[in-house]
Amino acid sequence: MLDRDSLIKSVFAGVGAAVAIGLLAWLDTLQTGLMFLMAPLGASAVLVFGVPDSPLAQPKNVIFGHFLTAVIGVTFVVLFPVTPITIALATGLGVSGMLMTKTTHPPAGANPILILMAGAGWPFLLFPVFVGAIAIVLIGKVFAEINKQVIAKPM
Repeated sequence: MLDRDSLIKSVFAGVGAAVAIGLLAWLDTLQTGLMFLMAPLGASAVLVFGVPDSPLAQPKNVIFGHFLTAVIGVTFVVLFPVTPITIALATGLGVSGMLMTKTTHPPAGANPILILMAGAGWPFLLFPVFVGAIAIVLIGKVFAEINKQVIAKPM
């Protein structure tokens, strides 16, 4: 059984993730022709809201990890036919790229797979990758401040 503080923190993290993903999902319904949500952002929400102090959940890692791996994915879509080998190479290059740039964010490792399998093009870098990652980070910062000011204060 969880202690009271762990339970509150867990529920608060879940609410934060639900707000962030819910907002992006709602934006998807507005018929703007833009995509705001992709599956890897759900995994990002786990890190940003669940373990916000982790190096893997820091804004630089979330935003640039997603952007870097998405650039690699789209570049592969443009230059090569989609095959198991190109999917594997793009994913491996994404992992290496994040490690070399110190922007490791494990959920971003799924981007090349998603992008190659969907045949996504350059617009995918802005919507949903960049905008979605920034939204997760900003909402995460708001929830971290609420946690610091309200939830984490001793009663």
